[in-house]
Amino acid sequence: MTHPVPAIVILGDGSLATARDIQRLLPGALIHGLSGRVEDVDVIYHEFGSTLRELYQQNTPIIALCAAGIVIRTLAPLLLEKGAEPPVLAVAEDGSAVVPLLGGLGGVNVLARDIAQGLGVAAAITTSGELRFGTCLLNPPEGYSLGDLELGKRFVSDLLGGEPVRIEGDAPWLAQAQLLQDRQAHLAIHIGSAEREPVANELLIYPKSVLVLVSAETADLADAIRQALQQAKIAVQSLACLLASDQQMASQALRDAADELGVPLRFSAAGSVSDTISGAVGAATVHSHNGITVAVAEHPLDPLLIGRPRGRLAVIGLGPGAADLMVPAVKAELARANDVLGYETYVRMAGPFRADQILHCTDNREEMQRARHAFELAAQGRCVVVVSSGDPGVFAMAAAVLEALHESSDPAWHNVDLEILPGVSASLATAAQAGAPLGHDFCVLSLSDNLKPWAIIEKRLDLAAQADLAMAFYNPISRSRPWQLGRALEIVAQHRTPETPVVLGRDIGRPGQTLRVTTLGQLTPDQVDMRTMVLIGSSTTRVFPRAEGLPWVYTPRSYGDQLLDIAKPMID
Repeated sequence: MTHPVPAIVILGDGSLATARDIQRLLPGALIHGLSGRVEDVDVIYHEFGSTLRELYQQNTPIIALCAAGIVIRTLAPLLLEKGAEPPVLAVAEDGSAVVPLLGGLGGVNVLARDIAQGLGVAAAITTSGELRFGTCLLNPPEGYSLGDLELGKRFVSDLLGGEPVRIEGDAPWLAQAQLLQDRQAHLAIHIGSAEREPVANELLIYPKSVLVLVSAETADLADAIRQALQQAKIAVQSLACLLASDQQMASQALRDAADELGVPLRFSAAGSVSDTISGAVGAATVHSHNGITVAVAEHPLDPLLIGRPRGRLAVIGLGPGAADLMVPAVKAELARANDVLGYETYVRMAGPFRADQILHCTDNREEMQRARHAFELAAQGRCVVVVSSGDPGVFAMAAAVLEALHESSDPAWHNVDLEILPGVSASLATAAQAGAPLGHDFCVLSLSDNLKPWAIIEKRLDLAAQADLAMAFYNPISRSRPWQLGRALEIVAQHRTPETPVVLGRDIGRPGQTLRVTTLGQLTPDQVDMRTMVLIGSSTTRVFPRAEGLPWVYTPRSYGDQLLDIAKPMID
């Protein structure tokens, strides 16, 4: 079963050695370092507070190498109520202290002890129940679920008051706990999958040992599953996963039910569902009701060993290159991926990656092969990401992926969970640096004639220039296409004055970025290369000085009377 990858957050080089020691203890953990203060880390961030809060809201375990007070003040606005939260620890820069702060029910004390042991110090555990009993009774191990948290708090309080307890059921993790046990005790820790009414003197812990096979869907599937469990007298907290035939893989009702019940959804080949159940639960107790089969195993189940998940393929846009311009949904998708495919330059931009993630780097001209390979991997139940720079739908991989799917008759490909996640395109990133040159109607054109005839490009250039649209040119020039940009400028110049503003953005959002503001009359092809975005204004685009640096460039959102005179011939 998978856990979120911890983030080790440092403020400077003084704590880097300790951060690396912790990283060796926690394979896969990523070191996040403050920009300008530390460089040789996995992730660079620019603002401590927003970074820490974003990690917390993403349920990422946080190991902050700084004073505990800084962490508490930073996260205080998010701590409205005690409940589910990721582990949060403060560790001294020199590794001399490990202080768990938040996430007592998320295993923070276990994590603190592991780190402290590796650093050769003692963890500063302050949780009274854990200090007394050697375990957090309200945080059972993975594969088990606590029944009622509020009743559990009162139960632990009574134990701390000296009450004895009896253990009913199989709880191997409690064998070493320092509990005052008495077979006749009024208080009881009950471990089992049977449905029980919560009472104050029982701490109910449910093993996730129940598999539900769904072979017929109803209007409210989640409610039907609850009813089937109730008829079988099985607690819904013991539900480990839902299982269905792979022919139902595209079912929205199944996904909604799994989400509502908070359990994984797994699939098996139609002819081997029975074998999958038998292999997972053995000689289990089985109950069937209206197309829903409830199978109860003797021990907790690992959903990762049951059938397979629905494969997922996400086509993502990295944005222009800067990590802080990458949208959070894209970052989350990269974190969950098993496989990452793309042009090698873009894949490297998407890192850092965990050791268990597989990179498939290919040449930039192998788009269709890459798209087909992505579907082959996703059809096996893997979580796959196809990487594009900018936005994946702008001269990038989204169209290729959809074309590959459109051409395929393989139902396994069509059952893949496909999502296109947007990014900041190069044209928009360049425009934002200059101001708002694309502030009114505009068009985006690729000057590459590798995939479309040059005659089509010329026609579109001419019509767009006649229509007085601002224009963004992708792929403006290369060694194999040295003359096309010059011809494009000739066509535009037939409908624009030489004073028309032009913005040239090279590697915007990446190290070494440059931005220039010039005019159509001054622009020559030798000022541009393949990594340059060319923005040509409309007849209404304006330029004025800013306090320092390059001037502002913008296209007003409305046509004034004098501008209507300019546009009148086109309107007529």
